[in-house]
Amino acid sequence: MLRIGLTGGIGAGKSEVSRQLAELGAVIVDSDLIAREVVAPGTPGLAAVVEEFGTGVLRADGGLDRPALGAVVFTDPQRLAALNAIVHPLVRARSAELEGSAGPDAIVVHDVPLLAENGLAPLYEAVIVVDAPDQVRIDRLVELRGMAEDEARARMAAQATREDRLAVADLVIDNGGTLDELTPRVREVWQRLKDRQAAQGRAAEG
Repeated sequence: MLRIGLTGGIGAGKSEVSRQLAELGAVIVDSDLIAREVVAPGTPGLAAVVEEFGTGVLRADGGLDRPALGAVVFTDPQRLAALNAIVHPLVRARSAELEGSAGPDAIVVHDVPLLAENGLAPLYEAVIVVDAPDQVRIDRLVELRGMAEDEARARMAAQATREDRLAVADLVIDNGGTLDELTPRVREVWQRLKDRQAAQGRAAEG
């Protein structure tokens, strides 16, 4: 099994790269998706969050009210740490479960938005960074997500810098252009992962 980390700043196009890698045969472990899954209605994770933060973080339908919870934790580092202490172990356990079911010949790509910020690069055999110039990312956030430019800049400023992400990259996918330009770059990186996997297999046999 080949364990790969995939990251990229907001607006860089990491989700599209993840989608294309899945189509090529990668097993995707999406930490954001799992973080939502482990606090879905009826889960022990949600029960633990409610026990810690109270029923004020629930919507009327019983689901987690993320804006309400965010208002509590993002202005108070201690409360954020309390939330992370609940969610992170559940995410790790679910990620390990998904990886364990992937099979020995799988290329498992962990989609981790905050990989650089949290110093997670050593966990993976290689790290892919999806990269695009800052202004390109701002334009996408404004045009495609309807953000105000100030909001887009603030969201970017809250993440690692472009330089910090590139510093942990083993492979970089340039997504500063069009989707048509991106696809062959993703295919090239996928082939490099397959080559790495084949080399691993040869080394193990030798």
